[in-house]
Amino acid sequence: MESALGIETVSLAGKKIILGVTGGIAAYKAAELCRLLVKAGAGVQVAMTAAAQQFVTPLTFQALSGQPVLTSLWDVADRDGMAHIHLSRAADLLLVAPASADFLAKLAQGRADDLLSTLCLARTCRLAVAPAMNREMWAAAPTRRNLEQLLADNVNVLGPAVGEQACGETGPGRMLEPAEILAALPALLGAGALAGKRVLITAGPTFEAIDPVRGLTNRSSGKMGYAVAQAAAEAGAAVCLVSGPTCLDTPAGVRRIDVQSASEMREAILHELPSDVFIAVAAVADYRVDTTAAQKIKKSGAGLTLNLIPNPDILAEVAALSDAPFCVGFAAETERLAEHAEAKRLKKKLPLLVGNLAQETLGQDSAELVLFDDRGQHRLPRADKLTQARILIRHLTSLLN
Repeated sequence: MESALGIETVSLAGKKIILGVTGGIAAYKAAELCRLLVKAGAGVQVAMTAAAQQFVTPLTFQALSGQPVLTSLWDVADRDGMAHIHLSRAADLLLVAPASADFLAKLAQGRADDLLSTLCLARTCRLAVAPAMNREMWAAAPTRRNLEQLLADNVNVLGPAVGEQACGETGPGRMLEPAEILAALPALLGAGALAGKRVLITAGPTFEAIDPVRGLTNRSSGKMGYAVAQAAAEAGAAVCLVSGPTCLDTPAGVRRIDVQSASEMREAILHELPSDVFIAVAAVADYRVDTTAAQKIKKSGAGLTLNLIPNPDILAEVAALSDAPFCVGFAAETERLAEHAEAKRLKKKLPLLVGNLAQETLGQDSAELVLFDDRGQHRLPRADKLTQARILIRHLTSLLN
C-alpha cells in the first residue's frame, strides 16, 4: 500500500515534529500517522489532550514515537515546568491531527487551558491542523468563523475529506488519511526536490457561456491536473492550482483558485506570475462565442448559428514572456500523437510537453503518457494518474537541475 501511495518518496529526515492528538474517533488514525512520520525520518514528540486519551492510550504513541508522551501542563519531570515554552523552540512543525471542533475553537479564541492548546499559543514554529468532526459540526456557522480566523492567523488547514463518518452519516469532516497528511508536509517544511519553488498549475475544463444557461465545454475531469498539483506539493513546492469547473477536492497543501472561462483562467495565471514553473494541464477551450446572450436563447424550429472567435493561448503567452517560468504543456490528441505533440512543443518553445491520446485518458483514473523534451521521447506505461504525476514531477525536476 505504501508503494502505491508513493509514501516512500516523502523524506522528513532531520525534521522535528510535535504531533498533537485531540479527542475524537479519528485519534486511531493518528497512531498510523505517527508511524509514517517516524518512517519518513522525522523526530516525533506526541502531546495528547485528556479527551484523546479516552480513545488511544499514551503507551501506543510512546511505542511508535520512541518518546514519552506529554499529557499535562503539570508534568513535574520537566526541568522547570516550562515544557509548553521549550518544545516548539526546537520543532519545525506543530501538527494537530485529529483537530476536533472544540480544539479549533480554542485555537481561534487563543485559549490555553491545557498542554496542547498552550503549546499552540506559545509556539514559534509553523502550525498545521487536520480537522475531524461530524459533517454538521464542520458546516456549523461557529466552525466556519473559527476556520476563517485560523486561516487569517496563518494556520495551515489540511482537509477535511468527504466520506462516510463514524456516526453513519456521509459528508465533509473526515480526517485526511495519514498518507495524505504525510504527503502535504514537505511543502510546509521546505523539504523535497522542489522546496523553495513556486509552481503554477492549470487543471480541468473551461466553460464558455453562450447564454445564462448554456455554454461550450469539454470532457476534461481535471483528475490529471489535480494529481500533478498533489505531486508538486509532495515535492515541497508552493503550489497554486487554477481550476476550471470540477467536482474534485483540493489536494492537501495546495492553494486553489476557481475560474470558469478561458479569459478568467488567463487573468488568474497572469496575476499569479512570476513563478518558477508553469504546468498547463487544463483543457482550455480553443473558441468562445463572440457575444454572450444576456437572456436564454429560446428554442425554435430553425437552426442556430454561433459565431466563434479564438480564445487566448495561455501557455504560448506565458512561454513567450521575457522572464518566463519553466513551462510544461499537455497535448491531448486523437491520432498521430508523437507528430502533433512534438510540433506543439517546438512551436511554443517548451522544454517539456506531456502527450496522451484523449480517447484513452479523458475521465479515466489511469493514463498512458509520453514525455517530449530536447532529449527525445519518454514513454510512461499505463498507471494511475497520481503515479504518472509523480514521475512527471521527478522528470521535470531533473530538467530544472
